[in-house]
Amino acid sequence: MSMSAEDLYKILKNVKVGGRVCHYSLKKCEELVPLINEINALKKQQNAVILAHTYVTPDILYGVADYMGDSYGLSKDAMATDAKKIVFAAVRFMGETAQILNPDKEVLVPARDGGCTLADSITAEDVRRLRPEFPGYTFVCYINTSAGVKAECDVCVTSANIVDIVTRIPNDHIYFLPDQLMGQNLIHELSRRGIKKDIRYYHGTCDVHKEYTLEQIQRVQLEYPEAKVVSHPECKPEVCQASDYVGSTSQMLNYMRDSHSRQFLMLTECGLSSRLQVEFPDKQLVGSCTLCEFMKSNSLEDILRVLKNPTDKDRIHIDPAVRQRARKCIEAMFTYAQAERD
Repeated sequence: MSMSAEDLYKILKNVKVGGRVCHYSLKKCEELVPLINEINALKKQQNAVILAHTYVTPDILYGVADYMGDSYGLSKDAMATDAKKIVFAAVRFMGETAQILNPDKEVLVPARDGGCTLADSITAEDVRRLRPEFPGYTFVCYINTSAGVKAECDVCVTSANIVDIVTRIPNDHIYFLPDQLMGQNLIHELSRRGIKKDIRYYHGTCDVHKEYTLEQIQRVQLEYPEAKVVSHPECKPEVCQASDYVGSTSQMLNYMRDSHSRQFLMLTECGLSSRLQVEFPDKQLVGSCTLCEFMKSNSLEDILRVLKNPTDKDRIHIDPAVRQRARKCIEAMFTYAQAERD
């Protein structure tokens, strides 16, 4: 069934973040709807599924996405679908994770610039260099890394499960990469729980999350003393420690959904704020959010382009040997996560 401009406007009319990037008038919706309807028709014809990270624009999330969420959840969604083609509106390392877990499916990433300051801060060669410097350490990589980096590590983690996974690893010597701020937050949380482990970490950071400061929180709290501060563990330790809740993108959304509070300061990429304005219009977002230029380089036009005429650059290609080793790293995470349920 085709979407009308009025349908789209009804969904997106409350979105007021990111300046002109995420602001929708009826006229703008009239311009977007033909693209949306053509994309939705093509994906059915091609047995394709569209995955969209929360940080891409709302017209993608609510116009064409079959699944929306964080990188880990979306890759698992891809495993559950019968579609033979995956269009992953995100950044490149996320497409690689989907390809690792779905080797028999074609994976396309439509982003014009699919980079990531955090994932690009470390290479497989860097990990090979670090290994001899830290003998006897279990190398734990954040899911926000390339397939090549995952292939050189022992265990993968997400922002939601890092503390629990590291706690269960039967080794007190851990090297975590690439996010130094998440590494510092890991050390603090383990100490708070009374868990003693030797944690070393790499020096990478996310350009979006490292910008938030304690001073920003304090300024907002002067005007909105009742606002709940919700942050991502890629933020600075002092920011996380001043927050009412710290969690992954999906956990942050769930916290706001379940909270009785009305006002929130969300310290993450502005795509989450867009989702919250659509899904919880009765709640108020205060302060400002930060835009990721890489996530926002995805567009409806490029999704349509990769469905019609994909180039080799759009396709995810991973050497089979690298893919197999990277999958082993991810499967180690599944094993530790299952141990909690058992």
